[in-house]
Amino acid sequence: MDNTRERVIGGEIVAAMLAAEGVEKVFGIIDGTYLGFYASFEKYGIELVTPRHETTAAHMAGAYARLTGKLGVCMASNGPGVANVLPGVAVENAEGSRVLLITSSRRQGITYPDRGGAYQYFNQVGVIGAMSKASLAVPSFERIPEMMRKAFRESFAGRPGVVHVDIPENVFNGTFEVTAEAAASWKRSPQQYRRVAPIEAPAEQVREAAALLRNAERPALHVGGGVVHAGAFEELVVAAERLQAPVLSSWSGRPAVLDTHPLTVPMPYMQLGREVRTDADVILILGSRIGETDWWGKAPHWAKAGTKIIQVDVDESILGLNLPTDLPVLADAKSFLRALVQELDATPVADGVLKARKARIAALQEKKDAAKAELAMALENEGTPIHPAQVPTLCRAHFPDDAVVVVDGGNTAVWTSFFHTVTAPNTVLSTFEMGMLGAGVGQALGAKVARPEAPVYCILGDGAFGFHPQEIETAVRHGLAVTYVVLCDKQWGMVKLTQSLGLGGMRQVLGLKTEGTINADLEEIAFDKLAESMGAHGERVSSPDELKAALQRCTDLGKPAVIHVDVDPMQHMFAPGLQDFKEMHQEPQG
Repeated sequence: MDNTRERVIGGEIVAAMLAAEGVEKVFGIIDGTYLGFYASFEKYGIELVTPRHETTAAHMAGAYARLTGKLGVCMASNGPGVANVLPGVAVENAEGSRVLLITSSRRQGITYPDRGGAYQYFNQVGVIGAMSKASLAVPSFERIPEMMRKAFRESFAGRPGVVHVDIPENVFNGTFEVTAEAAASWKRSPQQYRRVAPIEAPAEQVREAAALLRNAERPALHVGGGVVHAGAFEELVVAAERLQAPVLSSWSGRPAVLDTHPLTVPMPYMQLGREVRTDADVILILGSRIGETDWWGKAPHWAKAGTKIIQVDVDESILGLNLPTDLPVLADAKSFLRALVQELDATPVADGVLKARKARIAALQEKKDAAKAELAMALENEGTPIHPAQVPTLCRAHFPDDAVVVVDGGNTAVWTSFFHTVTAPNTVLSTFEMGMLGAGVGQALGAKVARPEAPVYCILGDGAFGFHPQEIETAVRHGLAVTYVVLCDKQWGMVKLTQSLGLGGMRQVLGLKTEGTINADLEEIAFDKLAESMGAHGERVSSPDELKAALQRCTDLGKPAVIHVDVDPMQHMFAPGLQDFKEMHQEPQG
């Protein structure tokens, strides 16, 4: 046994273990309480990307994780830094982003519990534990490896989410003597302490699923965010084509499907999607919880009793949770689809059945064309200020298929979702589950770190951009050429519409004497000038032709840019699909 001893900084162990997990980027703001941690990054080939706010660090890590399939890592310092990161924890955990948050805490002996009056202290583990997948405290230097390995296991088990590790500052920055054998143990390969292979579906269940889908008259596939996390894009297309079955998606599953594929029923065609679901006799659900934005799987938006449901997910706790299932399958979506295709190749769908299904798809195409034409009527308005439907449409026409679009805001997010066409998998980011304003600013930066060669642009509202405009300086400092396209209507549009419709009855009951809406209007921020003040390129436009030219100039410059787009406030307020959105927040009939 080698008893040679060496001196190490506590934070170095954490950096070494991250490197062994393949971590190359960490997002966060520097602080003396974990100096020993980030000072070790250079030694282990890790780059520190530093935003202006800790919440942005969490969003950058979440976007990075989604686009690379790797672990997204962020950090925050004790007290205020951890308090600042909490909104990002809530959002990225809700979105199911595989994020590891590493925080410092005050020194051992005065916290957990508070000795009474500890500076910059609150129960970080308890607070984050209530809003994350897992929250762990490292009690001593000796237990760093154990707790880090536990955090990695939690990060890669089941549905992704935020996992938190809290380490005292004197452990992060302290110098300790260890044996060479102990030091070597920090660099164990991941397969020595966690699952690295995907969960495979039992062969019998794959055969049963294939039989149900093979013999169905009107099968359909419903895709959630689990397909994105699994990277099962090609497998999904192959399976759908073997079955000649229409493919629908939840909001978070939309990045997994191509709107342009003949089998896809794009998410914005909500009424047609409802028609397909209610008509299906077998539905294969992949990586979706069938939550509120899927109407909890209830009628009249989903099939009635008698429809066979196959649900595949890596999280056993949600199988059959909101929608009773006939075949619950605990498996990774990618591995399941591969096995399903093998089964369908061995025993294909009968030619006569395929012919009937293709005829059904052809009929669906006519209805999709009609739905698309109805939406496109908004594009006939080419006036000034610009109609909001023009913005995502012109952006999509300008940027290549591999460009990543980040969607942020209230009505802006709705307009963009309805008028953006997905033509390449995993190129759309948003906060589908939380609807968090301002998160897109950081997500776009994380996306550019993840895919430096691909164009990245963010379409967001002026209200949303107002949450984190300082991150333009982050883009400039790190050379992240993101283009922010800001739809400016100087109002909280979605809330203003809600007030306009809902205040009438309330006003009478409450005896209110004032007219109009309540604090729903905003003063202008010249976002183009704000961008220029931080070293980025700024443009201001108000017509389709001006936007086209501005997009080209931003692309040619190849630097961070902000386009301030003046949109028509009234038209912007009446976004498409708002009635469907309202119905999602009411309990369905079933």
